[in-house]
Amino acid sequence: MIISRLICLAMGYVFGAFQTAFFYGKMKGIDIREHGSGNSGTTNTLRVLGTKAGLIVFAGDMIKSILALLVTRLIFAGSYPDILPLLCIYTGTGCVLGHNFPFYMSFKGGKGIAATGGIMIAMHPLYIPVGLLVFFGTFFATHFVSLGSLLLYLTFLVQTVIMGQMGLYNMAQDNLIELYLIVFFLTVMAFWKHRGNIDRLIHGNERKTYLSKKNKEKAKEENK
Repeated sequence: MIISRLICLAMGYVFGAFQTAFFYGKMKGIDIREHGSGNSGTTNTLRVLGTKAGLIVFAGDMIKSILALLVTRLIFAGSYPDILPLLCIYTGTGCVLGHNFPFYMSFKGGKGIAATGGIMIAMHPLYIPVGLLVFFGTFFATHFVSLGSLLLYLTFLVQTVIMGQMGLYNMAQDNLIELYLIVFFLTVMAFWKHRGNIDRLIHGNERKTYLSKKNKEKAKEENK
């Protein structure tokens, strides 16, 4: 069973390493890493190339995780039905690692939030309404993408434990604990990737993000 876990990690990494922001930027004639924050992810794409581009990258990064978990289910549903959610989270972890540390970009990628959203969608439908409420509720209330992302991860961790203990994953307790530890690892990594944002949030100088053109002008004034 260790081999199946490693296969899932490796498969997830391959899917996750597809850098939607990087390739979309190349299609537009730029290297997204040389603009804005230098991050190869949704938020920087939105700020540099606009709302449409940001939404395309957001969708692309979610879809790659969804596809990876669907492939995992197709491969292992028959042979390991008792630990399928665990294998899915290993695949999801590979996706986030591939997104955050793509080998062909000197291991400098994004922060894995959209990829994590894809994991949540493919893992269990109950994650969807809670995740949407937490992330977009926080974003539209504060316009801080980073804060919404961090709260989304905390919610992911808490909800995973609650759902696991409720029996929604139909796994033995030792496998559930392994699942919780992996989601905890992903949460810690997300906070580490956002350490600069956390510092700016604490000191009140985190940059806000707006979707409409009118509010973008407001953001420019606020961020001067």
